Amino acid sequence: MTDTTCHMSISLDGFVAGPDQSGDHPLGVGGGDVHTWHLGEITDPADITARDWLMRPRGAYVMGRNMFGPIRGPWDEDWTGWWGDEPPYHAPVFVLTHHARDPIELEGGTTFHFVTEGFDAAFAQATAAAGDRGVDIAGGASTVRQALAAGVVDELTIDIAPVLLGAGERLFHDVGDLRLAPVETLHSPLATHIRYRVEH
Repeated sequence: MTDTTCHMSISLDGFVAGPDQSGDHPLGVGGGDVHTWHLGEITDPADITARDWLMRPRGAYVMGRNMFGPIRGPWDEDWTGWWGDEPPYHAPVFVLTHHARDPIELEGGTTFHFVTEGFDAAFAQATAAAGDRGVDIAGGASTVRQALAAGVVDELTIDIAPVLLGAGERLFHDVGDLRLAPVETLHSPLATHIRYRVEH
């Protein structure tokens, strides 16, 4: 079976998003500072390599509703995600939600499917859709925690930014007995990039 991957940027104090996420602050207040290593013009070789890890094609993705957008409760049918007409996924994306919605097909091969039966159902659908191209757990924090607790992640890449957020969405909370073996480490002034194998 092809590996299931996950790639997340975090602050030094363990948050992947700051507090008070909203349309104006999709990563929470201050959360954008965790992602400066791959936003804008990238020049450091370590950041370029880590960006290539992040953007490598996968067969399907699983993400949480908070990552798909800032809307809570019933859907605003005009909302199709943060990424415009051609999202970067180019594959099926299975979005965890409590509110059913018809799939959204966008340019470049991305179709968002909305799954109301929980993480296990979304992961099963993504695995079936991905075939031998593998699944990526795209975020946010709650979805990644569920994937880690379920034991389905084989490779976890963490980009640790020299930023303190103080509050927000923690990555490593209630994920069970997680054992990680470092495979590769790179660093730049903006982040330390560590690729781990998850030991099952």
